[in-house]
Amino acid sequence: MAEKISYRLPEKSDLWEHLGRSAFRSRFRLTAKDREYIRDKGWDTIRRHAEDFVAKRLAPEAPDHDGKQTPMKGHPVFLAQHATGCCCRTCLEKWHHIPAGKILNSAEQEYIVSVLMEWIKRQI
Repeated sequence: MAEKISYRLPEKSDLWEHLGRSAFRSRFRLTAKDREYIRDKGWDTIRRHAEDFVAKRLAPEAPDHDGKQTPMKGHPVFLAQHATGCCCRTCLEKWHHIPAGKILNSAEQEYIVSVLMEWIKRQI
């Protein structure tokens, strides 16, 4: 049985509008090197990387170094995490209403990955 989310996530159209009004979030852009990396690795690999980063760095109840676990550069998914407010549990709660202090279930992780992938595709 698929896990459910017991609270209301933002509508994605509202999310993109809200993020676009943030000077900090809207400054992130993929670099030429990031675009080349995506082209070389392919969408499936980038998605697997996003799933792995979310599972290891965000999904735990109390992630190691929360608030500092996502680098500002070095991988397209890292940029996407900062651009979309999916970089730490505090930002997830603020931008996506996903409560901190609990393990993220599979539905929550999939939602986050879908937001990250949509931002990356919008950048391409």
